[in-house]
Amino acid sequence: MAVSPSTHPRRLLPLFLGLFQGALLLFFALFVTYDEPSAQAEDTNLVANGVYSTFPFFQDIQVMLVVGLGLLLAFLPRYGFSALTHNFLLLNFSMQWALVLQGLLHHFHHGQVHLDLHKVLISEFAAVTVLISVGAILGRASPCQLLAMATCEIPVYLASEWLIVTCLGVLDVGGTITIHVFSCYFGLGVSKALFRAAKQPLHPKETPTARSDLMSLVGMLILWVFWPSFVAVPCQPGDAQHRAILNTLLAMSASAVTTVVASSLLERDGKLSLGHLQNGSLAGGVAIGAVADMAMPPVAALALGSLSAVVCVLGFSFLTPLLGRKLTLHDQCGIHNLHGLPGILGAAASVVAVLVASKDTSGSQSSLSPTGGNASEVLEGQWGGRGAGGQALCQAAGLAVAIGASLLAGLLTGAALRLPCLAQPPERLCFDDALYFKIQDQAESPGPDSSAEEGALALKEQV
Repeated sequence: MAVSPSTHPRRLLPLFLGLFQGALLLFFALFVTYDEPSAQAEDTNLVANGVYSTFPFFQDIQVMLVVGLGLLLAFLPRYGFSALTHNFLLLNFSMQWALVLQGLLHHFHHGQVHLDLHKVLISEFAAVTVLISVGAILGRASPCQLLAMATCEIPVYLASEWLIVTCLGVLDVGGTITIHVFSCYFGLGVSKALFRAAKQPLHPKETPTARSDLMSLVGMLILWVFWPSFVAVPCQPGDAQHRAILNTLLAMSASAVTTVVASSLLERDGKLSLGHLQNGSLAGGVAIGAVADMAMPPVAALALGSLSAVVCVLGFSFLTPLLGRKLTLHDQCGIHNLHGLPGILGAAASVVAVLVASKDTSGSQSSLSPTGGNASEVLEGQWGGRGAGGQALCQAAGLAVAIGASLLAGLLTGAALRLPCLAQPPERLCFDDALYFKIQDQAESPGPDSSAEEGALALKEQV
């Protein structure tokens, strides 16, 4: 008996996830193990200290991604269940997929992959790129499309991160270039290819309500509180980690205050835009990542946070409408304003910081040098002997690689997401939880703004 085409979307999602989890179980059973317990007391203490110093940061990042980012994306009034659940699903799917790929590429020794907390943390950083990129097409893509997007994005991110950090030696402890810039332009590339030149009109379910904006604002506050952990956890414990925490706090505090100023000045009636607050307050955390652990004065972190907030707010007010008109570029969550523009600003700041650090340390003695040598010589050692000019060029090249690779890969991925089997929702059913969730009150009585046909189709195509 032939299967009705309308049942394909409902069956494709559990089939895809079931096959993935089954393959992952087989991979873990055959190849993944833990390190053998050490009999040496010193080694045991070293492992314990590593866990105790890393796990609190890891917990903070979990709260950021699961709760903070999920709520931040819940600004669409009838898409809150989908935003939270799809964010949670993509985090777990992408983390597991990144664990497999990193294990095969970097940690496969003697036929086994030894799992530890650090590897899981690195995999979560890879998953962050997917969660950010999804913001460009939030509400207009099916879960199958989002999972296919994650499947394509993770290997491209790992290759890009290896090229930028390992080959070029780019300094980017907080992921300004490797995570934020990459994920932003990957998402915009997907959006451009997926929707092509069709201008997306304002959907009646797209306008936020007071309740949905409040949820998103709470998400922003959670992200704001825990963001320093995200930036500081990759740093070496000690002075570098201490500087990263302080610089991130200063930058985000400045961006929060500056966002209020900029939003009030740009709005005609002087009132604050909730969209500006939800995004501009976090822009400082995006920009500071590339320079967070560098020895720079506190005023630099404050200035960078303020500039990033101004760039973000101006982007929402002027650049997003311009890109929509001229390039028909759809950016649902404004990831270009929160991650792209502040990310580019942070990359430019890292170039300046490298050049200034070289001038400031010329002729001075460094406590980092065991021989008490010239501090500029120590910096050149940290920069791989390239010197300040060479390292600055590498920072700029890393930014170019992140933008170019992510845009190209995003365009190719977006073209692949147009496959009919991935069940892209029709325009009239976008931004609606009823298409993906069994919601009792909506099932019994569709809202007054929903037609009988829409309600029946939503119930028929629940996945």
